[in-house]
Amino acid sequence: MMSMMEMQYNNNNNGYVVEEYMIQEDEWDRDMLLDPAWEKQQRKTFTAWCNSHLRKAGTQIENIEEDFRNGLKLMLLLEVISGERLPKPDRGKMRFHKIANVNKALDYITSKGVKLVSIGAEEIVDGNVKMTLGMIWTIILRFAIQDISVEETSAKEGLLLWCQRKTAPYRNVNIQNFHCNWKDGLAFCALIHRHRPDLIDYSKLNKDDPLGNLNLALEIAEKHLDIPKMLDPEEIILHHNTPKPDERAIMTYVSCFYHAFAGAEQAETAANRICKVLGVNQENEKLMEEYERLASELLEWIRRTTPWLEKRSPESTMAAMRGKLEDFRDYRRMHKPPKVQEKCQLEISFNTLQTKLHISNRPAFMPSEGKMVSDITSAWHGLEHAEKGYEEWLLSEIRRLERVEHLAQKFTQKVATHESWAQGKDQLLTLKDYESASLTELRALLRKHEAFESDLAAHQDRVEQIAAIAQELNELDYHAAGVINERCQMICDQWDQLGTLTQKRREALERTEKLLETIDQLFLEFAKRSAPFNNWMEGAMEDLQDMFMVHSVDEVQSLISAHDQFKTTLPEADSERQAILSIYNEVQKIAQSYGISSKLTNIYCDITPAHINQTWEQVKRLVPQRGSTLQEELSQQHANERLRRQFAVQANAIGPWIQTRMEEIARSSVDLGGSLEDQMNQLKQYEHDIISYKPNIDKLEGDHQLIQESLIFDNKHTNYTMEHIRVGWESLLTTIARTINEIETQILTRDAKGISQQQLNEFRSSFTHFDRKKKGGMETDDFRACLISMGYDLGEAEFARIMCLVDPNGSGKVTFQAFVDFMTRETGDTDTSEQVVASFRILAADKPYILVDELRRELPPEQAEYCISRMPPYKGPEGVPGALDYAAFSTALYGESDL
Repeated sequence: MMSMMEMQYNNNNNGYVVEEYMIQEDEWDRDMLLDPAWEKQQRKTFTAWCNSHLRKAGTQIENIEEDFRNGLKLMLLLEVISGERLPKPDRGKMRFHKIANVNKALDYITSKGVKLVSIGAEEIVDGNVKMTLGMIWTIILRFAIQDISVEETSAKEGLLLWCQRKTAPYRNVNIQNFHCNWKDGLAFCALIHRHRPDLIDYSKLNKDDPLGNLNLALEIAEKHLDIPKMLDPEEIILHHNTPKPDERAIMTYVSCFYHAFAGAEQAETAANRICKVLGVNQENEKLMEEYERLASELLEWIRRTTPWLEKRSPESTMAAMRGKLEDFRDYRRMHKPPKVQEKCQLEISFNTLQTKLHISNRPAFMPSEGKMVSDITSAWHGLEHAEKGYEEWLLSEIRRLERVEHLAQKFTQKVATHESWAQGKDQLLTLKDYESASLTELRALLRKHEAFESDLAAHQDRVEQIAAIAQELNELDYHAAGVINERCQMICDQWDQLGTLTQKRREALERTEKLLETIDQLFLEFAKRSAPFNNWMEGAMEDLQDMFMVHSVDEVQSLISAHDQFKTTLPEADSERQAILSIYNEVQKIAQSYGISSKLTNIYCDITPAHINQTWEQVKRLVPQRGSTLQEELSQQHANERLRRQFAVQANAIGPWIQTRMEEIARSSVDLGGSLEDQMNQLKQYEHDIISYKPNIDKLEGDHQLIQESLIFDNKHTNYTMEHIRVGWESLLTTIARTINEIETQILTRDAKGISQQQLNEFRSSFTHFDRKKKGGMETDDFRACLISMGYDLGEAEFARIMCLVDPNGSGKVTFQAFVDFMTRETGDTDTSEQVVASFRILAADKPYILVDELRRELPPEQAEYCISRMPPYKGPEGVPGALDYAAFSTALYGESDL
């Protein structure tokens, strides 16, 4: 009857690779001899081990180096321990027959992946003790020890770890090796007591009686466990001049205990499986709680921030609105970027958690209501919509206030000019001077009034401009609109009154015009020409002092061209001025010719030659001042243009750079040329490059801030706005993070499901080929074609079953993750609720319930208390007080989460 380890090997002996430590231990020095004491121990132990198997075939050996020389019993030994047939042996007694048989045995050992270092058939046939013992040790390693593995350690380390775990609770036992730690016999007694406490009373053993302990252990093992005595107690106990016990002899004997108690290992295996399952659940619950917390914090920040961005309360001053703009910039620079990172990390954590749940056959995580990734995305879109509207509103309000302040100053200037002109006019129009005037004086008054009417008509345009400015200020919601309207109304009322008074005075003068006959034509002509000219000069002065608002070099150039055009009219105006002055000179000549008083006053107007000359000088002074102001504005607009170009140069470089990185990331996600680790390294390099590029974005933000502070609202040199760059940059950060997360997920899937890199590449290649629309998912017909290409014989019912697995929501698309899950699901080594139930049943000694003491004895403290706190009471038949329902608990592990 083959042992369990032998059966395991027979079912899995293809492509076997020997543990490295075997090769190392078998590379012994041919020139060195075994210590005589060790050789004696090995002879006895190896002989007993061989006989424990040979007796199954009805034979045994007496002398290990003699009885294996013809190769017959050696071949029989290999057949018994392997359960396989070896080639038919040669029955001759010649030396070459013996060598042929030994070679058949050695060839069989080699076929099992074992390297026979320095061991040849001739040496075995010649009875070489060292070589024969080395060969038997190689067989023991291969067929008795090699399959022992605890927590993925090597065979030797696994056997040592098994011994340490089994003897950990026992006093005076501390196993660190396979020689000195066994000399007092307590370790052997502890192994027996751990599995068969009915055979030994460990509490009565004495550490100072090693011989008694060893004899007790060896006798009980032989009598009750069918383990032959392979060791001499006297040879194991150390004395001053004797070597330590032979490690190979101890390992061989201990391996018999391992196989004898192999059935008991089921409980340990079951406990390990349960611990693994519980660990997965505990980790997933922590990740769910962390997601809920982070999602709540992010949604709360969005909830607090959105109303601030939606509030549109305009300010009455430019300084206050600039303060709002600066607060918005602080939000954009300092407060939002960390939240962008939090949102991205939240999505990555959600995807990683779902992958872990899927890999461990757990149901998908459903966050609390309102905390889905889609809810966060929707809230984020609302935030960005409010943010965009708020920024547009801020800039619009700043433009409005700039225009309002400009119009208010212009209104004040024009009103001051008009009020200065209109001051006292109503008093002059109500004078009764015509009642006592002579005819000449009366006609002079009439002509003077005609000149005033001409002047009044010339001022009509200014009054209309004042009213128009007031109307525009009202439309722009100027904060002092009431004051503006009041002053405008006063001017209009005053203007109407002046019109009425002017009309009344003309009527009065015309009534007495027949009484007046003479009028000084020269004064009249002077008055008629000087008044319009004076009005032109006043208008010119007004235009030269007029405020302007421009936003481009072309607009300033247009004003400069207009100013240059105005300067070309000055010679003609000067000619008119001299002509008007010549009229007055002619009056002086006539007065002198006819003896008229030299103190004659032009009764038709108040304009004097001195006034004309003084105003003309003012006009000439204002011309260069206006030119200088325009040149300063031109310099400012050139500076603004440099800002535009500086921004454009950077934006035109950054925009394509972002697009190129996006394309590189997209290409890397479908590149099948290397391993996932190679892709991850490439993506990490991309991520490093992107992070290193951040100062360029910050510099562009700085230039954008200068542009906004200079109130520059357009840029013809680039199609990229700061908003475009921000959106592209945030998209790039999100894309690289998500792509890295996808590769991490694939690595996690590959490692968890035992997929090789080559298999994963094949899966990705097939998926990419049949993802014909390149949208990250195979459509139903494409998926069917993919399966057929991979050798699946699909009927409608089978295909419908597979579609339910890979597309449970009926979306009509099969994602790469679902495709990989399908390809590995039926062969993958994943735990299920049935496996966990079976493991608990082993710990419960096949009972339908388990007790608290059993959980605490078989599981580590943390996992035991986790089960006790969550496992419901057992309500079935044959229950006892305190019984717990492990089946309901195991099923719940794979059900919906309480979170």
